[in-house]
Amino acid sequence: MRTAIGLTFAITISVGFAGAISSAAMGADLAPMPTKAATTQTPPFNWSGVYFGVNGGGAWGNQDPFNVITNRFDEANINFSGGMGGGTVGIQLQESYLLVGLESDFDWAGIKGSSVLTPTILGVAQPFTLNATTNLDRYATLRARVGYAHDNWLFFLTSGLALIHAETNLTTVSGADPCTTLTVIGGTPGFLTCHGTNLRLGLTAGGGFEYGFTPNWSAKIEYRYTGAASLELSHINQVLVGVNYRFGLTP
Repeated sequence: MRTAIGLTFAITISVGFAGAISSAAMGADLAPMPTKAATTQTPPFNWSGVYFGVNGGGAWGNQDPFNVITNRFDEANINFSGGMGGGTVGIQLQESYLLVGLESDFDWAGIKGSSVLTPTILGVAQPFTLNATTNLDRYATLRARVGYAHDNWLFFLTSGLALIHAETNLTTVSGADPCTTLTVIGGTPGFLTCHGTNLRLGLTAGGGFEYGFTPNWSAKIEYRYTGAASLELSHINQVLVGVNYRFGLTP
């Protein structure tokens, strides 16, 4: 009897032990539970860096053609308009929503105008009439930029110095050289220079907006007003568009 009970107990223990081993083996064959991938967040757009670009657009305004070559005559104005285009270089730093930077550009221009004018001296008309043509052919600036940056958008104000190369050509209405003709009609030899250029230092200011369509590439549009140091000499309105490539961004 005791033998039968002992045998039954041994069989029960063996079956239980075998079941435990089988369960452990099955557990070992199961694949581990997948872990959830860490969530990645796209960093915010950052405008900081050094950039190069191209720009172009149109300009209009007025200029005193005589003052380019002489201060003998009273003020006169010719309206002009035309296109311009060139390159841009700058550096800027963004801190939160505030952006500050320094930008320079150089443009070749074809801003021209012409008019038939009778010069005056102290309000007295002179005894000759001239066809005056004025032209702005080169334009450079060095400006500060301050802006509000929100993700891919940048809204900015800009102001600084402008260097303007102006040119004037004078002929008589008939097309003759006035430097020769004036001696015939009573002028003094050497009284008038028929062609002259002038490099003028002025001020420029404006604003616009820029959009970053990739982390490094952006496009902008802006308006600027430029006046020569003596504002009666040149008044220039500009609307410019441009594309910039920026590198060295803060991560």
